[in-house]
Amino acid sequence: MQFSQILRPDAVRVYSSVSSKKRLLHELGSIAESVYGLNHQAVVDALIERENLGPTGVGHGVALPHARLSGIDSVVGALVLLETPIDFNSVDRQPVDMAFALFAPEDAGVEHLKALALVSRTLRDPAICAKLRANDDPATLHTIITEAQSVQAA
Repeated sequence: MQFSQILRPDAVRVYSSVSSKKRLLHELGSIAESVYGLNHQAVVDALIERENLGPTGVGHGVALPHARLSGIDSVVGALVLLETPIDFNSVDRQPVDMAFALFAPEDAGVEHLKALALVSRTLRDPAICAKLRANDDPATLHTIITEAQSVQAA
């Protein structure tokens, strides 16, 4: 699995005014709707339901919200950088300034897990996160994350 398969360039955003976890989940729903044609409210509801099982803030300022949805054929994602970090109930209690959301078909067992592993492995790399945080152009961010995979594989 590759980032280019799950992350479209127009699903990368930088926000300056997201002030809460709930607002971020709504923004992710908006991205899922505008880029992938998913139902905004269904996405938000699924993300909130998943967060209620346990927070997806994995530490070091990174969150990996994810949900399974009907009406989707493959795993897709959205990358969001926040200019002002927000509380996300992360495992390390640090605020989040980067979120990579994954949306998967309800029956996508192994594909969902492969995508989650790819994103998690990549965003655990401090050098990649530093490059992402140092940029505010969505096209540049998309290039960094998709090229990061090639560098890791080498």
